[in-house]
Amino acid sequence: MRSSSYSVMAARALRATVVLALAVGAVTVAPAAHAGTTAPAPAAKPYMGWSSWSMQSSKYPGLNPDGDYSYLTEANVTKQTDALAAKLKKYGYEYVNIDAGWWRDNTWKPEFDQYGRQKADPERFPSGMKAVADRIHSKGLKAGIYLPAGLEKEAYGDGKTPILNADGCTTADIVYGDLRTTNGWDSSYKLDFSRPCAQKYIDSQAQLIADWGYDFLKLDGVGPGSGKSGDQYDNVADVAAWNKAIAAAGRPVHLELSWSLDIGHAADWKKYSNGWRIDTDVECYCNTLVSWENSVDDRWDDAPAWTQHAGPGGWNDLDSLDIGNGAMDGLTKAERQSYATLWAIAKSPLFTGDDLTKLDSYGLSLLTNKEVIALDQGDTPPARPITPSDPQQVWAAKNPDGTYTVALFNLADSPAAVTADWTALGFTGKASVRDLWNHEDLGGFQNKITEALPAHGSRLFTVTPKGSASTSTGYEAEASANTLSGNASVTGCDACSGQKKVGNLYLGGKLTFNDVVVDKAGTYLVRIAYISGDARSATVSAGSGAGTSHTFPSTGDWGTVSTVSAPVTLKAGANTVTIDSGSWYAPDIDRVDVPKSPR
Repeated sequence: MRSSSYSVMAARALRATVVLALAVGAVTVAPAAHAGTTAPAPAAKPYMGWSSWSMQSSKYPGLNPDGDYSYLTEANVTKQTDALAAKLKKYGYEYVNIDAGWWRDNTWKPEFDQYGRQKADPERFPSGMKAVADRIHSKGLKAGIYLPAGLEKEAYGDGKTPILNADGCTTADIVYGDLRTTNGWDSSYKLDFSRPCAQKYIDSQAQLIADWGYDFLKLDGVGPGSGKSGDQYDNVADVAAWNKAIAAAGRPVHLELSWSLDIGHAADWKKYSNGWRIDTDVECYCNTLVSWENSVDDRWDDAPAWTQHAGPGGWNDLDSLDIGNGAMDGLTKAERQSYATLWAIAKSPLFTGDDLTKLDSYGLSLLTNKEVIALDQGDTPPARPITPSDPQQVWAAKNPDGTYTVALFNLADSPAAVTADWTALGFTGKASVRDLWNHEDLGGFQNKITEALPAHGSRLFTVTPKGSASTSTGYEAEASANTLSGNASVTGCDACSGQKKVGNLYLGGKLTFNDVVVDKAGTYLVRIAYISGDARSATVSAGSGAGTSHTFPSTGDWGTVSTVSAPVTLKAGANTVTIDSGSWYAPDIDRVDVPKSPR
């Protein structure tokens, strides 16, 4: 598993040293709750800005002339600040975020003050961190900074380093006696918050950041997540301590957590922070900033599980949006648009790691498209897949004004057509369609829209229904008329429509819906309501016909129902529809809904 911002460098340093509702609204998105605490900053909408890490971590010629990660300097941050102010500020981009290494030299030797707190490396940032923040603010922008979770080992000082404003406390009094390590790289000692001195240390760090004038903190290597699990790597208490310390420091600071956070602790991340990285680094650590396979395309698989957790107060962070530099990005034009489309419909923060002084015209058009930015920043909910997570996908969300956000994706390596059926959205008949990327009204479409897409291509639409609500016939999975094979069994399910589901569909387990009746022969877009704590596949078939294997995106946990719609060919009259686990594990099934009319 690849590592996040601090990880590669740390390793290197160690070496050196109901039915309509189910259609699109299956997942309810509520504001991120901050019960019992004060949020570090409001985060009413996903943040926008720039981050240094993508260029720091790249092998692209000339970016890091003085060794790995040497791009991070005061001079380069100043250049990007000026470019952001000139080119992107008016579109909502406002944060300039300094990532890992600001307190380390090019050999990765750190600087700490007398209280064990990180201090600017004098060669990277000769003016100091406060001066850098002041200059960012002078451009009408906000300043961001970075720290790893825990007490960095080099700051321990044989346990004798004093803690600021904590009489008698030293670094020996804030960690565990056995000096157990923590974070995604084991680069820090784990803080023991049963000892009051530990909170005092975080307080001192938060106060320093506030005194310098920073508006954003990325706390990295946080677990459970960051490739680690278990008590040693449980940093929920650290995050809570940072939340408390920021609230006491007297300056609003956006607290962002990284990386690959454990979704099982989503309630904690929502309670104590403003955003959380759901995945590994998007950067490829190669001779470009990113690549499609490593790891832009992972997000289509990993984002659906988190959809329900995004909302005002806290957002699902898909990582840096590196689409502005052409060849240096390492992507085709189609890939760059798809990348930006997913980030926008998922309501991810929009922060780029590109060289803003060298944006090409196409990249600038993507980063500054007002309709796409409005989708990310407005009151529309995040989209999720309404078709299976197959190479051709449709994602959608129903908006407060009754329109739908609809994105078509072809994730295959060759061109393909992708169709969005209105029945999967919950209505039939005519709809008007607007193309957001091209700022174009495409006119009316009856029942569906089909687009020919290039490899890794996409389209992004706002669909306005002009027809009527779709009607369908529902069939409960637990109905006595159905046939269960193998280990399949009926179990309770509070979230399911009949408070029951069919589970244990694995290693040949099957669920067959009997007597599925339609008036006309044809292909029907059958809506399947399911529960799956991870992405799972199943084969869907009708009668004795050949089945089609589909991947069902994760619903995030085993208590949330979602739906996808899959084409099934039925004959007039009675049919059987089978969901077969095959040789592995399938999702649990709540019900299926069959439209009155074929596609």
